[in-house]
Amino acid sequence: MQVTRTIAEFRAARATLPGPVGLFPTLGGVHAGHLALVDAARAANASVVSTLFLNPTQFGEHEDLDRYPADEADDLGQLEAHGVDLILVPSREEMYAAGFDTTVHVGGITDRLEGARRPGHFDGVTTVVLKLLNITTPDRAYFGEKDAQQLRVIRQLVRDLDLPVEIVACPTVRDPDGLALSSRNAYLSSEERTAALSLSRGMGLASDAFAAGERDAETLRFLVRGELEAEPLVRVDYVSLAHDETLAELQGEVTGTALLSLAVHVGMTHLIDNVTLG
Repeated sequence: MQVTRTIAEFRAARATLPGPVGLFPTLGGVHAGHLALVDAARAANASVVSTLFLNPTQFGEHEDLDRYPADEADDLGQLEAHGVDLILVPSREEMYAAGFDTTVHVGGITDRLEGARRPGHFDGVTTVVLKLLNITTPDRAYFGEKDAQQLRVIRQLVRDLDLPVEIVACPTVRDPDGLALSSRNAYLSSEERTAALSLSRGMGLASDAFAAGERDAETLRFLVRGELEAEPLVRVDYVSLAHDETLAELQGEVTGTALLSLAVHVGMTHLIDNVTLG
């Protein structure tokens, strides 16, 4: 795996790679869920490129930018072992040079859920993703379904700006007990990790009820919220049952496909998860 530190160096190396090219971008803190995306890219493309950049513009003032659980040497080793050919590991100064003053904003869908509770977060995501797509020029870019709203925002970005890249969604990877893999799981104590299992339990209750014929949106949300609120270490940020594409909150009878998503704090750790109903 060739490691580059500047955009110019990356572009020179990228020009020599055979296509098609798959991209896996990451903040770091690489785990098995990330590696499943790399493996999917490796299976479908002649070359795989990656970016390793802890993007400051998508973190809020009181979030965990300065303690995010990323280890560059470990991350690079894992990505190389899974077949990444070329990676860009830029500094903040390389990505946001002096005088940088451009923001990419996707409207509508970013006003809800994580966008509502983390103002400016998705502007940071869309700006850096557009930069990375322009730098790496992949044929396909791979993102996880666990970050359901982010996936939809990026698809909107690509569609609206006519970017020549296919966005490939890969299923959420979970531990055997149901906890969705996340870099932030490293923050959890053993007691907090046990409490975090209420996320998948709650979604499982709603999924089972939906499969049994329950279609009332508020009843389905109530099932999830009840499971979460039974855990003293869990603080609920939101439980959403929304239109699968627009993320507009559903009321009354659920028809068609819906996205059930939630966000909580377990202790001091922010966790999200989701499941598709229908």
